[in-house]
Amino acid sequence: MALKRPRRTRRFEPKRASAREPASASGGVPVRRVEWRPCVRIVPSRFPPVDLFERVADRADFEALYEVEAMTNDRLRDAAGEVALVSEDERVHGPGASYIMAPFTHLAPVGGRYTDGTYGAYYAAADRATAVAETRYHRQRFMAYTSEPPVALEMRVLEAHLDAELHDVRGFGDTRPELYRSDDYAAPQTLGRDLRAEGSWGIVYDSVRLPGGKCAAVFRPRALSDCRQAEHLVYVWNGERIVEVYEKRLYRP
Repeated sequence: MALKRPRRTRRFEPKRASAREPASASGGVPVRRVEWRPCVRIVPSRFPPVDLFERVADRADFEALYEVEAMTNDRLRDAAGEVALVSEDERVHGPGASYIMAPFTHLAPVGGRYTDGTYGAYYAAADRATAVAETRYHRQRFMAYTSEPPVALEMRVLEAHLDAELHDVRGFGDTRPELYRSDDYAAPQTLGRDLRAEGSWGIVYDSVRLPGGKCAAVFRPRALSDCRQAEHLVYVWNGERIVEVYEKRLYRP
């Protein structure tokens, strides 16, 4: 009778990463809960131009309302933005929702520090001083680039509740200086794109325009709630730079 060969046992080897399985983009970047009540965002006064997201409380009603209005309003797509950029389960509705949804449906072609222009993000700061410093720099840069004549720019302050687990690069200025360059966004845009693809809720980081300030780039609308308009501001552009920022108030005799 022929003898059976003993079964060959396999030696266990830990799985190695392959070229097809790159390491996570979040390697070395911790995730921490960020709760700012409120976070502060400053936008041009005309933005957003539509309240469609505010007139429904249930996401199931939004699609029906959008289709009905689209049949009679040729400008609805321009007003509401590219709604399809945000999946149904990520959209928010109800009071203040238009302010939250606007940066996700109206993309900035040049992007921002953590966005490359192919997707939106809600940029906000932990306080007003930081929000003013950030927007003052960017509005001034835009006005100078297009050689705009002297003008008063009307801006509006938005306050919202931010509560989410965000990737935290605060304090990375020495170890990851490429994330904090003044005008070169290549490295942070790559990080933002990769983290968002992995499902990140957003990134919290140190302000580049105001020492000690904190900012966040939120990738998912549901991280935000209770968004409301606060005061109006005026940025005074003299043809070369923004020389003054003041609050605009209603005169009451």
